[in-house]
Amino acid sequence: MNSRWRNERGSATVEAVIGVPVFVLLILLAIMGGRVALAKQAVDAATADAARVASLSRDAIKAESDAIEVAEASLANQGITCLDTTITVDTAALRRPAGTPGVVTATVSCTLRLADLGLPGTASRTITATVASPIDTWRERAGR
Repeated sequence: MNSRWRNERGSATVEAVIGVPVFVLLILLAIMGGRVALAKQAVDAATADAARVASLSRDAIKAESDAIEVAEASLANQGITCLDTTITVDTAALRRPAGTPGVVTATVSCTLRLADLGLPGTASRTITATVASPIDTWRERAGR
């Protein structure tokens, strides 16, 4: 019986040397997935807010600036810090006369920093969302 224990000596150390890094990797991947999911949700919400604000405006220039402001505030309120944020708003439909149907489209792109997790090949990830919001066909528009 004594020789049996000697043959298994050190096996727990080998299991720990193999198992602990795998466990840590799985935990880091779960954290990364959570961060990406939260950032995706925040970018989707910011894009929807920007498109909605722009579609309610009567002036194309003011609509664009208001939408960008709302998208930035929405991302900040949700605690998302982007390395690079790109917000574009297409307000061309607001330049058409009343009675003409159209949509305002907002696109928000956020580069999420993941380098602090220490996972190889995951320094950052870009998340992009596009939302179109309809314009009230018969609402008065600036200059028309």
